[in-house]
Amino acid sequence: MAQVLVIGSGGREHAICKKFQKSPQVTTVYCAPGNPGMALDGITQVPISEMAFDALIEFAQEQAIDLTFVGPEVPLSKGIVDAFQAAGLVIFGPKKASAQLESSKSFAKDFMQRHDIPTASSETFHDSVQALSFVVQQPTPIVIKVDGLAAGKGVAIAKTRTEAQNIIQALYDRNPQQTVVIEDYLVGQEFSYMCFVNQDKIVPLPLSQDHKRLLDQDLGPNTGGMGAYSPLPQMPKDLAEQAYREIMQPTVAGLLEDGLNCSGVIYVGLVLTSAGLRVIEYNMRLGDPETQILLPRLKSDFYTLIQTLLANRQPEVTWQTAAYTLGVVVAAEGYPKQPQKGILIPDLTNDQGIQITYAGVTEKDHQLVSSGGRVLMLATTQETIADCQKVLYDFIDQRIAAPLIYRHDIGAKALK
Repeated sequence: MAQVLVIGSGGREHAICKKFQKSPQVTTVYCAPGNPGMALDGITQVPISEMAFDALIEFAQEQAIDLTFVGPEVPLSKGIVDAFQAAGLVIFGPKKASAQLESSKSFAKDFMQRHDIPTASSETFHDSVQALSFVVQQPTPIVIKVDGLAAGKGVAIAKTRTEAQNIIQALYDRNPQQTVVIEDYLVGQEFSYMCFVNQDKIVPLPLSQDHKRLLDQDLGPNTGGMGAYSPLPQMPKDLAEQAYREIMQPTVAGLLEDGLNCSGVIYVGLVLTSAGLRVIEYNMRLGDPETQILLPRLKSDFYTLIQTLLANRQPEVTWQTAAYTLGVVVAAEGYPKQPQKGILIPDLTNDQGIQITYAGVTEKDHQLVSSGGRVLMLATTQETIADCQKVLYDFIDQRIAAPLIYRHDIGAKALK
Protein backbone atom coordinates (compact mmCIF):
# COMPACT_ATOMS: atom_id res chain seq x y z
CA MET A 1 0.00 0.00 0.00
CA ALA A 2 1.17 3.51 -0.88
CA GLN A 3 1.80 6.74 0.97
CA VAL A 4 1.53 10.00 -0.96
CA LEU A 5 2.89 13.47 -0.19
CA VAL A 6 1.31 16.51 -1.85
CA ILE A 7 3.24 19.79 -1.76
CA GLY A 8 1.20 22.99 -1.32
CA SER A 9 -1.54 24.52 0.80
CA GLY A 10 -4.40 25.69 -1.42
CA GLY A 11 -7.65 24.50 -2.92
CA ARG A 12 -5.83 22.83 -5.80
CA GLU A 13 -3.79 20.74 -3.36
CA HIS A 14 -6.92 19.91 -1.34
CA ALA A 15 -8.53 18.54 -4.53
CA ILE A 16 -5.37 16.59 -5.44
CA CYS A 17 -5.23 15.03 -1.97
CA LYS A 18 -8.91 14.05 -2.09
CA LYS A 19 -8.38 12.34 -5.45
CA PHE A 20 -5.41 10.34 -4.17
CA GLN A 21 -7.49 9.30 -1.14
CA LYS A 22 -9.98 7.60 -3.45
CA SER A 23 -7.34 5.19 -4.75
CA PRO A 24 -7.57 1.74 -3.12
CA GLN A 25 -3.77 1.62 -3.36
CA VAL A 26 -3.24 4.65 -1.12
CA THR A 27 -3.33 4.37 2.66
CA THR A 28 -2.26 7.85 3.76
CA VAL A 29 -2.18 11.24 2.08
CA TYR A 30 0.05 13.92 3.58
CA CYS A 31 0.01 17.58 2.54
CA ALA A 32 2.89 19.96 3.27
CA PRO A 33 2.13 22.46 4.61
CA GLY A 34 -1.59 21.96 3.84
CA ASN A 35 -4.30 23.95 5.61
CA PRO A 36 -6.64 23.17 8.53
CA GLY A 37 -9.64 22.74 6.21
CA MET A 38 -8.05 19.62 4.75
CA ALA A 39 -8.26 17.87 8.12
CA LEU A 40 -12.05 17.72 7.65
CA ASP A 41 -11.36 15.18 4.89
CA GLY A 42 -8.80 13.18 6.87
CA ILE A 43 -5.77 14.62 5.08
CA THR A 44 -2.70 14.75 7.32
CA GLN A 45 -1.09 18.19 7.51
CA VAL A 46 2.70 18.32 7.62
CA PRO A 47 3.99 21.62 9.09
CA ILE A 48 6.85 22.02 6.61
CA SER A 49 7.05 24.94 4.17
CA GLU A 50 6.78 24.06 0.48
CA MET A 51 10.17 25.78 0.04
CA ALA A 52 11.98 23.81 2.77
CA PHE A 53 13.33 21.21 0.35
CA ASP A 54 15.76 19.52 2.75
CA ALA A 55 13.09 19.09 5.43
CA LEU A 56 10.56 17.79 2.88
CA ILE A 57 13.09 15.28 1.54
CA GLU A 58 13.88 14.12 5.08
CA PHE A 59 10.16 13.68 5.81
CA ALA A 60 9.62 11.73 2.56
CA GLN A 61 12.53 9.43 3.41
CA GLU A 62 11.45 8.88 7.03
CA GLN A 63 7.84 8.12 6.05
CA ALA A 64 8.83 5.98 3.05
CA ILE A 65 6.71 8.13 0.74
CA ASP A 66 5.97 6.32 -2.54
CA LEU A 67 5.01 9.40 -4.57
CA THR A 68 5.32 13.15 -4.14
CA PHE A 69 3.08 15.41 -6.23
CA VAL A 70 3.89 19.14 -6.47
CA GLY A 71 0.96 21.56 -6.64
CA PRO A 72 2.28 25.16 -6.77
CA GLU A 73 4.61 26.86 -9.22
CA VAL A 74 7.16 28.49 -6.90
CA PRO A 75 8.83 25.29 -5.57
CA LEU A 76 8.87 23.93 -9.13
CA SER A 77 10.60 27.08 -10.39
CA LYS A 78 13.18 26.75 -7.59
CA GLY A 79 14.04 23.12 -8.39
CA ILE A 80 12.14 20.93 -5.92
CA VAL A 81 11.93 18.11 -8.49
CA ASP A 82 15.70 18.25 -9.11
CA ALA A 83 16.31 18.05 -5.34
CA PHE A 84 13.94 15.12 -4.74
CA GLN A 85 15.30 13.15 -7.70
CA ALA A 86 18.87 13.75 -6.53
CA ALA A 87 17.80 12.15 -3.22
CA GLY A 88 16.40 9.13 -5.10
CA LEU A 89 12.74 9.97 -4.41
CA VAL A 90 9.81 9.53 -6.79
CA ILE A 91 8.25 12.92 -7.59
CA PHE A 92 5.86 14.15 -10.29
CA GLY A 93 6.62 17.53 -11.82
CA PRO A 94 9.00 19.36 -14.17
CA LYS A 95 12.60 20.10 -13.33
CA LYS A 96 13.71 23.70 -12.83
CA ALA A 97 14.87 24.16 -16.43
CA SER A 98 11.50 23.05 -17.87
CA ALA A 99 9.54 25.06 -15.30
CA GLN A 100 10.91 28.19 -16.98
CA LEU A 101 8.04 27.85 -19.47
CA GLU A 102 5.95 29.25 -16.63
CA SER A 103 8.47 31.16 -14.54
CA SER A 104 9.73 33.28 -17.46
CA LYS A 105 7.34 34.81 -19.99
CA SER A 106 10.28 35.74 -22.24
CA PHE A 107 11.61 32.16 -22.14
CA ALA A 108 8.15 30.90 -23.13
CA LYS A 109 7.89 33.39 -26.00
CA ASP A 110 11.30 32.35 -27.34
CA PHE A 111 10.31 28.68 -27.01
CA MET A 112 7.07 29.20 -28.97
CA GLN A 113 8.82 31.16 -31.69
CA ARG A 114 11.53 28.51 -32.00
CA HIS A 115 8.99 25.68 -32.32
CA ASP A 116 6.34 27.47 -34.43
CA ILE A 117 3.66 27.36 -31.74
CA PRO A 118 0.99 30.01 -32.46
CA THR A 119 0.88 32.90 -29.99
CA ALA A 120 0.41 36.68 -29.93
CA SER A 121 3.13 38.86 -31.48
CA SER A 122 5.28 40.33 -28.72
CA GLU A 123 8.42 42.21 -27.75
CA THR A 124 10.51 41.82 -24.59
CA PHE A 125 12.03 44.80 -22.78
CA HIS A 126 14.55 45.28 -19.99
CA ASP A 127 14.29 49.04 -19.45
CA SER A 128 11.49 51.58 -19.28
CA VAL A 129 12.73 53.91 -22.05
CA GLN A 130 12.49 51.29 -24.80
CA ALA A 131 9.23 49.85 -23.44
CA LEU A 132 7.57 53.27 -23.26
CA SER A 133 8.70 54.29 -26.75
CA PHE A 134 7.41 50.98 -28.14
CA VAL A 135 3.99 51.09 -26.52
CA VAL A 136 3.05 54.55 -27.85
CA GLN A 137 3.32 53.17 -31.38
CA GLN A 138 1.05 50.17 -30.78
CA PRO A 139 -2.71 49.80 -31.19
CA THR A 140 -4.77 49.29 -28.05
CA PRO A 141 -5.85 47.38 -26.09
CA ILE A 142 -2.41 45.92 -25.43
CA VAL A 143 -1.20 43.25 -22.99
CA ILE A 144 1.64 43.88 -20.52
CA LYS A 145 3.16 40.93 -18.67
CA VAL A 146 5.68 40.79 -15.84
CA ASP A 147 8.34 38.26 -16.79
CA GLY A 148 8.43 36.22 -13.56
CA LEU A 149 5.87 34.38 -11.46
CA ALA A 150 3.01 36.56 -10.24
CA ALA A 151 0.43 34.09 -8.83
CA GLY A 152 -1.90 34.60 -11.80
CA LYS A 153 -1.94 38.38 -11.30
CA GLY A 154 1.04 39.50 -13.42
CA VAL A 155 -0.94 40.42 -16.54
CA ALA A 156 -2.44 43.83 -17.26
CA ILE A 157 -4.61 44.78 -20.23
CA ALA A 158 -4.26 48.48 -21.06
CA LYS A 159 -7.21 49.95 -22.91
CA THR A 160 -5.38 53.19 -23.86
CA ARG A 161 -1.79 54.17 -24.55
CA THR A 162 -1.78 56.44 -21.52
CA GLU A 163 -2.88 53.54 -19.32
CA ALA A 164 -0.17 51.36 -20.87
CA GLN A 165 2.48 53.99 -20.17
CA ASN A 166 1.33 54.31 -16.56
CA ILE A 167 1.45 50.54 -16.03
CA ILE A 168 4.94 50.26 -17.51
CA GLN A 169 6.25 53.24 -15.53
CA ALA A 170 4.87 51.78 -12.31
CA LEU A 171 6.55 48.41 -13.02
CA TYR A 172 9.94 50.02 -13.59
CA ASP A 173 9.54 52.35 -10.62
CA ARG A 174 9.20 49.24 -8.45
CA ASN A 175 12.04 47.39 -10.17
CA PRO A 176 14.34 49.20 -12.65
CA GLN A 177 15.70 45.81 -13.82
CA GLN A 178 12.26 44.38 -14.54
CA THR A 179 11.82 42.28 -17.69
CA VAL A 180 8.48 43.06 -19.33
CA VAL A 181 6.75 41.32 -22.23
CA ILE A 182 4.38 43.48 -24.29
CA GLU A 183 2.12 41.65 -26.71
CA ASP A 184 -0.88 42.05 -28.98
CA TYR A 185 -4.33 41.70 -27.44
CA LEU A 186 -6.09 38.58 -28.72
CA VAL A 187 -9.85 38.61 -29.24
CA GLY A 188 -11.79 35.43 -28.49
CA GLN A 189 -12.88 33.12 -25.67
CA GLU A 190 -10.12 31.95 -23.38
CA PHE A 191 -9.96 28.41 -22.00
CA SER A 192 -7.60 26.10 -20.16
CA TYR A 193 -6.02 22.98 -21.61
CA MET A 194 -3.97 20.73 -19.34
CA CYS A 195 -2.18 17.44 -19.81
CA PHE A 196 -0.30 15.03 -17.57
CA VAL A 197 2.94 14.18 -19.39
CA ASN A 198 6.08 12.11 -19.10
CA GLN A 199 8.53 12.19 -21.98
CA ASP A 200 6.37 11.52 -25.07
CA LYS A 201 3.38 10.12 -23.15
CA ILE A 202 0.46 12.58 -22.89
CA VAL A 203 -2.82 12.31 -20.95
CA PRO A 204 -5.18 15.22 -21.77
CA LEU A 205 -7.59 16.59 -19.19
CA PRO A 206 -11.01 17.89 -20.32
CA LEU A 207 -11.16 21.51 -21.46
CA SER A 208 -12.20 24.01 -18.81
CA GLN A 209 -12.77 27.75 -18.50
CA ASP A 210 -11.46 29.87 -15.63
CA HIS A 211 -12.87 33.29 -14.64
CA LYS A 212 -9.90 35.54 -13.86
CA ARG A 213 -11.60 38.86 -13.18
CA LEU A 214 -12.82 39.62 -9.67
CA LEU A 215 -16.29 40.89 -10.56
CA ASP A 216 -19.30 39.75 -12.59
CA GLN A 217 -19.21 40.30 -16.38
CA ASP A 218 -15.40 40.01 -16.30
CA LEU A 219 -14.93 43.37 -14.62
CA GLY A 220 -12.44 44.38 -11.94
CA PRO A 221 -8.80 43.36 -11.43
CA ASN A 222 -7.18 40.09 -12.43
CA THR A 223 -7.13 37.41 -9.74
CA GLY A 224 -5.84 33.89 -9.41
CA GLY A 225 -9.29 32.74 -10.56
CA MET A 226 -12.83 33.15 -9.19
CA GLY A 227 -14.42 30.00 -10.56
CA ALA A 228 -14.38 27.46 -13.37
CA TYR A 229 -16.47 24.88 -15.19
CA SER A 230 -16.11 21.95 -17.58
CA PRO A 231 -16.81 20.87 -20.28
CA LEU A 232 -17.39 23.83 -22.62
CA PRO A 233 -20.60 23.37 -24.63
CA GLN A 234 -20.20 26.68 -26.51
CA MET A 235 -16.89 25.61 -28.07
CA PRO A 236 -16.39 23.57 -31.29
CA LYS A 237 -16.68 19.83 -30.68
CA ASP A 238 -13.22 19.14 -32.12
CA LEU A 239 -11.47 21.86 -30.10
CA ALA A 240 -9.74 19.45 -27.70
CA GLU A 241 -8.34 17.41 -30.60
CA GLN A 242 -7.23 20.62 -32.30
CA ALA A 243 -5.47 21.84 -29.15
CA TYR A 244 -3.76 18.47 -28.78
CA ARG A 245 -2.57 18.43 -32.37
CA GLU A 246 -1.63 22.09 -32.85
CA ILE A 247 -0.40 23.03 -29.37
CA MET A 248 0.33 20.15 -27.00
CA GLN A 249 2.15 17.78 -29.35
CA PRO A 250 4.49 20.55 -30.65
CA THR A 251 5.10 21.69 -27.06
CA VAL A 252 6.10 18.22 -25.88
CA ALA A 253 8.20 17.67 -29.01
CA GLY A 254 9.85 21.07 -28.47
CA LEU A 255 10.80 20.29 -24.88
CA LEU A 256 12.31 16.97 -25.91
CA GLU A 257 14.13 18.59 -28.84
CA ASP A 258 15.58 21.22 -26.50
CA GLY A 259 16.80 18.51 -24.14
CA LEU A 260 14.44 19.60 -21.36
CA ASN A 261 12.84 17.20 -18.88
CA CYS A 262 9.24 16.70 -19.96
CA SER A 263 7.39 15.38 -16.92
CA GLY A 264 4.52 16.62 -14.78
CA VAL A 265 1.71 18.88 -15.95
CA ILE A 266 1.67 21.17 -18.96
CA TYR A 267 -1.11 23.77 -18.73
CA VAL A 268 -1.74 25.94 -21.76
CA GLY A 269 -3.90 29.03 -21.50
CA LEU A 270 -5.48 29.32 -24.95
CA VAL A 271 -7.74 31.72 -26.80
CA LEU A 272 -9.85 30.73 -29.79
CA THR A 273 -9.47 33.66 -32.20
CA SER A 274 -10.97 34.15 -35.67
CA ALA A 275 -7.56 33.08 -37.02
CA GLY A 276 -7.39 29.92 -34.90
CA LEU A 277 -5.87 28.87 -31.56
CA ARG A 278 -3.26 31.08 -29.90
CA VAL A 279 -1.28 30.42 -26.71
CA ILE A 280 -1.65 33.06 -24.02
CA GLU A 281 0.65 31.44 -21.48
CA TYR A 282 2.15 28.22 -20.20
CA ASN A 283 1.89 26.92 -16.65
CA MET A 284 3.81 23.83 -15.59
CA ARG A 285 1.37 22.63 -12.94
CA LEU A 286 -2.33 22.05 -12.49
CA GLY A 287 -4.48 25.18 -12.57
CA ASP A 288 -6.27 26.64 -9.58
CA PRO A 289 -9.34 26.69 -9.63
CA GLU A 290 -9.59 24.35 -12.65
CA THR A 291 -8.21 21.36 -10.73
CA GLN A 292 -11.09 21.52 -8.26
CA ILE A 293 -13.64 20.94 -11.03
CA LEU A 294 -11.57 18.64 -13.27
CA LEU A 295 -10.26 15.97 -10.88
CA PRO A 296 -13.80 15.10 -9.68
CA ARG A 297 -14.50 14.22 -13.34
CA LEU A 298 -11.69 11.64 -13.40
CA LYS A 299 -13.17 8.15 -13.10
CA SER A 300 -9.83 6.30 -13.29
CA ASP A 301 -7.49 5.65 -10.35
CA PHE A 302 -5.38 8.82 -9.98
CA TYR A 303 -2.46 7.11 -8.23
CA THR A 304 -2.27 4.44 -10.94
CA LEU A 305 -2.44 7.12 -13.66
CA ILE A 306 0.58 9.01 -12.31
CA GLN A 307 2.68 5.93 -11.54
CA THR A 308 1.96 4.46 -14.98
CA LEU A 309 3.10 7.70 -16.60
CA LEU A 310 6.27 7.78 -14.50
CA ALA A 311 7.00 4.23 -15.72
CA ASN A 312 6.81 5.77 -19.21
CA ARG A 313 3.74 3.78 -20.18
CA GLN A 314 0.51 5.20 -21.62
CA PRO A 315 -2.27 5.02 -18.99
CA GLU A 316 -5.84 4.07 -19.87
CA VAL A 317 -7.94 6.93 -18.55
CA THR A 318 -11.71 7.48 -18.30
CA TRP A 319 -13.42 10.82 -17.65
CA GLN A 320 -16.99 11.76 -16.77
CA THR A 321 -18.55 12.99 -20.03
CA ALA A 322 -22.31 12.95 -19.40
CA ALA A 323 -22.57 15.91 -17.02
CA TYR A 324 -21.06 19.29 -16.13
CA THR A 325 -18.99 20.39 -13.14
CA LEU A 326 -18.96 24.01 -11.99
CA GLY A 327 -17.18 25.65 -9.08
CA VAL A 328 -17.38 29.07 -7.43
CA VAL A 329 -14.53 30.58 -5.42
CA VAL A 330 -15.35 32.36 -2.17
CA ALA A 331 -12.81 35.07 -1.37
CA ALA A 332 -12.23 37.60 1.40
CA GLU A 333 -13.27 41.23 1.04
CA GLY A 334 -10.31 43.25 -0.28
CA TYR A 335 -8.96 40.45 -2.52
CA PRO A 336 -6.71 40.58 -4.53
CA LYS A 337 -4.87 43.58 -2.99
CA GLN A 338 -5.54 43.48 0.77
CA PRO A 339 -7.82 40.58 1.70
CA GLN A 340 -9.43 40.76 5.10
CA LYS A 341 -8.19 38.13 7.56
CA GLY A 342 -9.93 36.49 10.45
CA ILE A 343 -13.38 36.16 8.81
CA LEU A 344 -15.30 33.29 10.40
CA ILE A 345 -16.04 30.53 7.87
CA PRO A 346 -19.60 29.15 8.14
CA ASP A 347 -20.32 25.45 8.43
CA LEU A 348 -20.73 24.22 4.85
CA THR A 349 -21.35 20.53 5.45
CA ASN A 350 -24.21 19.37 3.24
CA ASP A 351 -26.01 16.32 1.85
CA GLN A 352 -26.37 17.79 -1.66
CA GLY A 353 -23.07 16.46 -2.98
CA ILE A 354 -21.52 19.94 -3.01
CA GLN A 355 -17.76 19.53 -2.76
CA ILE A 356 -15.71 21.89 -0.60
CA THR A 357 -12.01 22.59 -1.04
CA TYR A 358 -10.29 24.95 1.37
CA ALA A 359 -7.47 27.37 0.54
CA GLY A 360 -6.76 30.56 2.51
CA VAL A 361 -7.91 29.39 5.95
CA THR A 362 -6.39 28.97 9.38
CA GLU A 363 -7.73 27.77 12.71
CA LYS A 364 -8.69 30.03 15.63
CA ASP A 365 -10.51 28.81 18.75
CA HIS A 366 -11.27 25.51 16.99
CA GLN A 367 -12.96 27.29 14.08
CA LEU A 368 -11.84 28.04 10.53
CA VAL A 369 -11.18 31.70 9.69
CA SER A 370 -9.83 33.38 6.57
CA SER A 371 -6.06 33.83 6.25
CA GLY A 372 -5.72 34.72 2.56
CA GLY A 373 -7.51 36.00 -0.52
CA ARG A 374 -9.22 32.96 -1.97
CA VAL A 375 -10.71 31.21 1.02
CA LEU A 376 -12.51 28.16 -0.39
CA MET A 377 -14.31 26.78 -3.42
CA LEU A 378 -17.68 25.08 -3.74
CA ALA A 379 -18.37 22.79 -6.69
CA THR A 380 -21.18 20.60 -7.99
CA THR A 381 -21.78 18.17 -10.85
CA GLN A 382 -25.19 18.28 -12.57
CA GLU A 383 -26.78 17.43 -15.91
CA THR A 384 -26.51 20.98 -17.30
CA ILE A 385 -24.60 24.19 -16.60
CA ALA A 386 -27.89 25.87 -15.64
CA ASP A 387 -28.57 23.09 -13.12
CA CYS A 388 -25.07 23.54 -11.68
CA GLN A 389 -25.64 27.27 -11.28
CA LYS A 390 -29.03 26.83 -9.59
CA VAL A 391 -27.86 24.19 -7.11
CA LEU A 392 -24.64 26.01 -6.26
CA TYR A 393 -25.91 29.57 -6.07
CA ASP A 394 -28.98 28.56 -4.06
CA PHE A 395 -26.58 26.97 -1.56
CA ILE A 396 -24.06 29.84 -1.56
CA ASP A 397 -26.62 32.63 -1.33
CA GLN A 398 -28.04 31.06 1.83
CA ARG A 399 -24.69 30.50 3.57
CA ILE A 400 -22.14 33.03 2.36
CA ALA A 401 -22.38 36.68 3.37
CA ALA A 402 -20.13 39.76 3.52
CA PRO A 403 -17.26 40.20 4.15
CA LEU A 404 -16.90 37.00 2.10
CA ILE A 405 -17.35 37.67 -1.63
CA TYR A 406 -17.94 35.67 -4.82
CA ARG A 407 -18.94 36.08 -8.44
CA HIS A 408 -22.56 35.41 -9.42
CA ASP A 409 -22.03 34.52 -13.09
CA ILE A 410 -19.62 31.58 -13.25
CA GLY A 411 -20.45 29.56 -16.36
CA ALA A 412 -22.45 32.32 -18.06
CA LYS A 413 -20.46 32.04 -21.30
CA ALA A 414 -21.60 28.43 -21.64
CA LEU A 415 -25.23 29.54 -21.84
CA LYS A 416 -24.79 32.01 -24.72
